[in-house]
Amino acid sequence: MTTVLSSLRQETISTTQTNSLQNTTSSLDSLSPNQQLLPLTTIVNSSDHLEIGGCDVVELVQQYGSPLYILDEASLRTGCQQYREAFTKHYQGQSQVLYASKAWSCLAVCAIVGSEGLGIDVVSAGEILTALRAGVSSSLIYFHGNNKSVEELSYALESGCTIVVDNWHELKSLDNLAKEQSLADSFTASRITPRIMLRLTPGIECHTHEYIQTGHIDSKFGFDPNEIEAVFAFVAASSLNCIGIHAHIGSQIFELQPHKDIGGVMVQWFKLAGEKYGLQFSELNIGGGLGIRYVESDDPPSIEDWVKTVSAGVTDAFINSGLTLPKLLCEPGRSLVGSTCVTAYTIGGSKTVPDIRTYITVDGGMSDNPRPITYQSKYRAVVANHMSATLSQTVTIAGKHCESGDILIKDIQLPETNAGDILVVFATGAYNYSMASNYNRLPKPAAVIVGTGESSLIIKRETREDLLRQDCLPERLRK
Repeated sequence: MTTVLSSLRQETISTTQTNSLQNTTSSLDSLSPNQQLLPLTTIVNSSDHLEIGGCDVVELVQQYGSPLYILDEASLRTGCQQYREAFTKHYQGQSQVLYASKAWSCLAVCAIVGSEGLGIDVVSAGEILTALRAGVSSSLIYFHGNNKSVEELSYALESGCTIVVDNWHELKSLDNLAKEQSLADSFTASRITPRIMLRLTPGIECHTHEYIQTGHIDSKFGFDPNEIEAVFAFVAASSLNCIGIHAHIGSQIFELQPHKDIGGVMVQWFKLAGEKYGLQFSELNIGGGLGIRYVESDDPPSIEDWVKTVSAGVTDAFINSGLTLPKLLCEPGRSLVGSTCVTAYTIGGSKTVPDIRTYITVDGGMSDNPRPITYQSKYRAVVANHMSATLSQTVTIAGKHCESGDILIKDIQLPETNAGDILVVFATGAYNYSMASNYNRLPKPAAVIVGTGESSLIIKRETREDLLRQDCLPERLRK
């Protein structure tokens, strides 16, 4: 089996792991990565092993250890290209795709998306630094967050980032910083006018596959619709350069309609800002939220369908209102990186509770993937060193942490397993490493990037000594 394995579907699961993987002869470019359970380059090789990016997963574990995050470069680049090309195809105005780096912020990921023409959406000074060190231009970095400190705001200003203002505290802090700088630089030409956007709550709230429209949404993010005019009035009287507005309606969304509707909500604020307060906005950021496939039953729209829907909604709303099309920004995170990565574990022992359950343990768990215990998230997995083995048992994959709730996957069909087998969990690129912890004093795993038969380390595995690096032991406690 050497063709691309594009998806796993419940109805095709048969007697073996290999047979349950649906083949396709489509080119990588025609597949939307977010709709796939596996990275696009995944195959089963002649050794009956799972292979990604031309690299045998079993050999990767032998070389780098486990747990191990394995990122497929081709899948990540394909997603970036599909977003960018879809906007060129479906939106008549200017556009800019920003990678929501909270999904996974590291130098390699930021460098790849930056090289594909994407900007970076960041939510902390640490993410700003990562994007800058990865070579991303500060003009393409947009700084979000609901409680930015004055220090972080100053750093963002000095770096040249656009700041997405979330609340009154930030707005007034930025205005004060601008005034202070104006006084300090009154005899120089080095003054920097803060470039901002305003995050507004759009009144569209998504709940998995359904959404509601209300005048007020209970959220910690963004200005409430009832205070928009006061915000516009303040900005108009300030020295801030407000270039546009931002909204975000949720994440892991499969429905297209709410993303189409957001254009109609945002255009009314564009028009109000211009006609009543003289604010000439040029950019509209409609956030992200496109879902990915974690299990066979998930059926998210493709990247192109999402972009087409968003573009049509914004275009219709602005043309009907007699306004010029804005520069349209979006912030995909999960839909770019989620399905491009897998996590490989080494299986340890097993425990059978008669007539109830069989547990299979792995050498990781909630510290490298906190989503199952936090969100009850579901995943799919295979035994990577025996891909053609018969699916003969239903087991629960348990992590090694001292928590009874440290369960990665409950009731999954797998072949008979032995200690030392390699279990691979799919779709672990988003919010896995970025939310990883050192719970139980476990070092964080390594991460590698694979492509064209080569692998490269992108995050080193922590050591036990690394765990003590920030610890301090006062002299009076030393014996």
